[in-house]
Amino acid sequence: MLLKGSCHCRAVRFSLRSETPYPYMWCYCSICRKTAGGGGYAINIMGRKETLKVSGEKSLSVYRARPSSGQRFFCRKCGSALWVWDRRWPEWVYPFASAIDTKLPAPKERQHVMLDSKANWVAVPKGRNERRFREFSKEAIIEWHRKRGLLR
Repeated sequence: MLLKGSCHCRAVRFSLRSETPYPYMWCYCSICRKTAGGGGYAINIMGRKETLKVSGEKSLSVYRARPSSGQRFFCRKCGSALWVWDRRWPEWVYPFASAIDTKLPAPKERQHVMLDSKANWVAVPKGRNERRFREFSKEAIIEWHRKRGLLR
């Protein structure tokens, strides 16, 4: 699936191909909630690094949160969080679902990860299709899609 995204001020626009476009994993770690905002969590999806095309590169900046090895790309003009790249998995880019302009497929279930880092004011949805994890799930994004027959 071709994903197109942009920052709020539209100074940065990007596209990439994704086999795993379902925004199912909500991350509540302090890095995600403080850099991406939203409801106290961030949602990453995954795309192939070699397909990433960017316009407006002069407006890009990178934040390297510690202790993470990921590089968090954002627009230096409006502050929009755009994607994460991590040298541990150099073939992948993890765009924030909030930066994607393409209509994404709705997941039938969600995973709520890093709940030990969740802000106390955040209410995590409960229900049959809401799975909770104190830290990360052992299931990688590509495995989640594969097990559910959702690879594109």
